[in-house]
Amino acid sequence: MRHVTVVLGLVWSFVVLPVSAAGLPDFTDLIEQASPAVVKINTVEKIAARGHSQFPLQDVPEIFRDFFERRGGGEREARSMGSGFIISRDGYILTNNHVVGSADEIVVRLIDRREFEGKVIGADPRSDLALLKIEADDLPVARFAKPGSLRVGEWVVAIGSPFGLDYSASAGIVSAIGRSIPTDKGENYVPFIQSDVAINPGNSGGPLLNLDGEVVGINSQIYTRSGGSIGLSFAIPVDVALEVVDQLKTKGHVDRGWLGVYIQDVDRGLAESLGLKKPQGALVAQVEPGGPADNAGIKAGDVVIRFNGQLIRDSGDLPHVVGLIKPDTEVEAVIVREGKQKSIDVKVGELPGKDVAGKTPGSGDKLGVETRELDERTARNWRLRGGAVITQVYPDTPAAKSGLRPGDVIVQLGYNDIESLDDYQAAIDAIPPDSPVPIRIFRQGRPIFRSIQLDN
Repeated sequence: MRHVTVVLGLVWSFVVLPVSAAGLPDFTDLIEQASPAVVKINTVEKIAARGHSQFPLQDVPEIFRDFFERRGGGEREARSMGSGFIISRDGYILTNNHVVGSADEIVVRLIDRREFEGKVIGADPRSDLALLKIEADDLPVARFAKPGSLRVGEWVVAIGSPFGLDYSASAGIVSAIGRSIPTDKGENYVPFIQSDVAINPGNSGGPLLNLDGEVVGINSQIYTRSGGSIGLSFAIPVDVALEVVDQLKTKGHVDRGWLGVYIQDVDRGLAESLGLKKPQGALVAQVEPGGPADNAGIKAGDVVIRFNGQLIRDSGDLPHVVGLIKPDTEVEAVIVREGKQKSIDVKVGELPGKDVAGKTPGSGDKLGVETRELDERTARNWRLRGGAVITQVYPDTPAAKSGLRPGDVIVQLGYNDIESLDDYQAAIDAIPPDSPVPIRIFRQGRPIFRSIQLDN
């Protein structure tokens, strides 16, 4: 209903909104019911400190010299915290990989203040998700929303431990869906949910809930100039999380679809020159020889506008779609080539990056890890001649007991220098049973010595 009021010769016009439209949701029941499934995660990372050695270095074998140069400083502990939520009554917990990825110790605290040791079942840095397990039963469980049900403008609530303040709740609305935020490696496999919910350090890994108390996303990132919330937060959507959880539970790692193309956005000028009615799709700038796209006949200059039935609005949409497709699945790609639309069948490949030395399904090699060659860029930045990069550490294995974790670079095993996967495999074969041997790793550029012993 529209009203007009005359005041001192001025005409003011206003609209009376219905009471239901002007009111705000009541979050009290939602928060009370959802909070028991949310957990606080405290982590400890042990970092080798630099110091002066007590030993005359000329008497120390060269292979151990770096170790003793730093041994005088011992180790220091870096503590951090985050959030997570329980997804099964027997103790599986979902959180961010960056919350636990570098942790030597993980302690999970429940709302009733009980604390449990957390074990990493699997982690996926590409989606920034990790699956933990605690030894407990009959736990409260978070409910997942139906994938694809979230809409822009919906109210959402975050529960977590910002700055260590346990079980804090904040609310806002969904600002956008499908945001592309490439990682520092240029990878882009998560179509993030953007919201204006206040998210701060410590909220990472906690749930983003709809008004039905269902998890629609996992809080992962914020955009900030100050370190605190400025109303731009990003969450991993539930459809990505469900796929990752399923694979981490069954395999301990995530297999992703791969197309083998380099892509870019289409601007107005390119759209006109390529025969498109408007800027849309993912323009193929280069095709990897022998890759899935090359085998299917996709060429540089093609514009992918649909893939596996999903609309590709811009280049960021394509890796989101391809990454969730199971490798070796045949799907339809709709492209525009020389102004004409064309349909092509593509057999999706597996995203490279899981080279394994001596892999045994479900447990890794003798140490309980999966490895790959060290890339040239990391070797140059860390001043290494080579090494074996750990991509997966399996629970209850020698590697797990020694505190090794994904991302560590093995440069020495026993008395053998490791510069390649062949060196690593030969060193594993030479490890004596029932006897600890030294292992030297680089973790985020820092050298660390540990001892490791094969299981009986």
